Amino acid sequence: MKIGLFGGVFNPPHIGHILVAQQVLDFTDLDEVWFLPSYGQHPPKPGVAPVVDRLAMTKMLRLPKTRISTLEIDHKLNGNTITLLPYLPKEHQFTFIMGADWLPSFHLWGQWQELVKRLPFLVFPRNGYVNEPLYENMRLLAHPFLMTSNISATKVRERIRNGLPIEQFVPKGVAAYIKEHGLYK
Repeated sequence: MKIGLFGGVFNPPHIGHILVAQQVLDFTDLDEVWFLPSYGQHPPKPGVAPVVDRLAMTKMLRLPKTRISTLEIDHKLNGNTITLLPYLPKEHQFTFIMGADWLPSFHLWGQWQELVKRLPFLVFPRNGYVNEPLYENMRLLAHPFLMTSNISATKVRERIRNGLPIEQFVPKGVAAYIKEHGLYK
């Protein structure tokens, strides 16, 4: 089975994540997309919700042919994608899905040269970001019907801090979870 690993902090998960996953399934030969919330973050950033909260919210991403993978969380990995490779099930072929917003800093990822040799990357275009540089073993998702957006977790958090509604930008239940747990104030 061909699996797309959609890694991220999911701080919080939003409809942009669903938009990406659905179109990866629509316009590639991948059989499933696995949302892969990180345990840690490298480098660590302030304002990241606890992993238990990010996982609970990520489980609210509901879409056919997707699932939540807790590999990084179960093994308490540091957020460097290269450390995940030994834990991937051998019976599947994996492709890592990332947004084009990560391309300019990809050379800062831990052991990135080795990573792209061992794992193919699918890059999803993001509004406001260039689709380069593309490295060896990376391809840009392109299709005439592809829809992109500028929805981001950063903008969702900014809306929360400014007292603006987020219900239309996050999966059902995420806004209530954020409010109930006092996240991102």
